[in-house]
Amino acid sequence: MNDIVNRVANSQLMTLDLEDYYPEGQRRVLDIKDWLFEGLVLREKDFRAQVSNYDWYQFKDAYVALTCSSDAIIPGWAYMLLDIQLEPFAKQVVIGDLEDLETAIYREVISNLEVSQFKDKPVIIKGCSNKPVPKNAYIMAIHKLKPVAKSIMYGEACSSVPLFKKKSS
Repeated sequence: MNDIVNRVANSQLMTLDLEDYYPEGQRRVLDIKDWLFEGLVLREKDFRAQVSNYDWYQFKDAYVALTCSSDAIIPGWAYMLLDIQLEPFAKQVVIGDLEDLETAIYREVISNLEVSQFKDKPVIIKGCSNKPVPKNAYIMAIHKLKPVAKSIMYGEACSSVPLFKKKSS
């Protein structure tokens, strides 16, 4: 009688699931449009008053994206002033939307990722996730794995797309 053999479980194939590295913490967007005169003009004195009177503690341990949803031209110092206020509370602050925020978070995660366990092994970067893993994180993962992995695929073990294979010397 033929036994059923799980060839995937018996292979050297390793999976990198970026969702496993998703840092916990609330993601927040701070839209400063309402802090502007008629939603379009930043008046320094009024803006500084808004900053001074705002409850920054609500961003404790959160990841924050700073944005302005109107077509106003926001000077760089305004975002810097907001960052100074957020720094004691927020885990990370970026200018942009939630996708920009997740990309910045994953840039740090992947730059600190220990990849020695993937040395000379075939690796699958898992494609599906329930958490908002940004598309850029997959590109960053390729760059991190390529120098060490024997091969890199994308997807699941049962249906993967080959992306890279180290050339034999």
